[in-house]
Amino acid sequence: MSFLTLADVSKSFGNLHAVADLNLSVEKGEFVSLLGPSGCGKTTTLQMIAGFVETSSGRIVLDGRDITDMKPNQRGLGIVFQSYALFPHMTVAQNVRFGLEMRRVSKTESEARVREALALVRLEALADRFPRELSGGQRQRVAIARAIVIAPPVLLLDEPMSNLDAKLREEMQFELRAIQRRIGTTTIMVTHDQSEALSISDRVVVMEAGRITQVDTPYRAYERPENRFVSEFIGKANLFSGTVVAHDGANVHVEVGADRIEVSHATHPHPRPSDAPDVGDAVTVCIRPEKVRLDASGAGRLPATVTSRFFLGSQWLYRVDCRLGEVLVCCQNEGDEPIAEGETVGIDWKREAVRFVARDARHG
Repeated sequence: MSFLTLADVSKSFGNLHAVADLNLSVEKGEFVSLLGPSGCGKTTTLQMIAGFVETSSGRIVLDGRDITDMKPNQRGLGIVFQSYALFPHMTVAQNVRFGLEMRRVSKTESEARVREALALVRLEALADRFPRELSGGQRQRVAIARAIVIAPPVLLLDEPMSNLDAKLREEMQFELRAIQRRIGTTTIMVTHDQSEALSISDRVVVMEAGRITQVDTPYRAYERPENRFVSEFIGKANLFSGTVVAHDGANVHVEVGADRIEVSHATHPHPRPSDAPDVGDAVTVCIRPEKVRLDASGAGRLPATVTSRFFLGSQWLYRVDCRLGEVLVCCQNEGDEPIAEGETVGIDWKREAVRFVARDARHG
């Protein structure tokens, strides 16, 4: 039995269905991210787990206990809010100690646990400072220490990196994951940042319009998106609509305009020949930009013209125009002079880089 289970959990605000029939199982010690755009229901889901929002229906079970109707303070969960919610009139140590005082932990034990929590987040030297005297990253670590000092069964993180600048945000992602691994606490994080979720999670739960669209490891969610929404929301994607015109054993041939794209059965979301689309079926295929290669003019599968380019530091992102339409190509920056806009090139890709994307009612 899973450590934390949400069974058919729904939440409606009048006619608005914020979360609909959500089912999710989280194992003990797992780091799971709820990922999706604003308004998809991820924060409402986290608040229902925390007890701040009542469920309209369904059950939430933690370690065999039904906590659906428990008050937040009875659940014993650790929570890090988006704003950190530190008490400005309290020192770092007092902020961290607050939860222990509410639980009437003895002074001796409390002091020991506060020291341990501050050491874990590397803030022992700042115990007597006030929040206003700390940087954004330090305030975040105080909030984490305050959440974990009570030894919660589950740690809930609500967009914990959203107030940090880009460089510090990246550093704190790995810091947070390292802390979580050391203490082994089951952790659920809400984020709209794809790279954040992919880099530190054991699994990502991709949500759209109050429903889960895919639950998977970061690698599989990126490499094998199960529908159009996931393929477009997690990373960049070239999507082509076409019709299946032939099978030749290991491959499916898809006609896109005047061209054919081969798709290996092994890259289908459910890689069994019996699950492959039939001849005549309308399908969508996906090729990630980094899987497309730029060749010299006259080489490759298709001729193309560079219409624009964008420098991303470690990479160049090109938009090229070809018979398939506009294609994004992402190339590693190796220090060479970039290809000029207006230049004619060839584009190519490996057959194994092409993925089928399941069609769904919302995106067709």
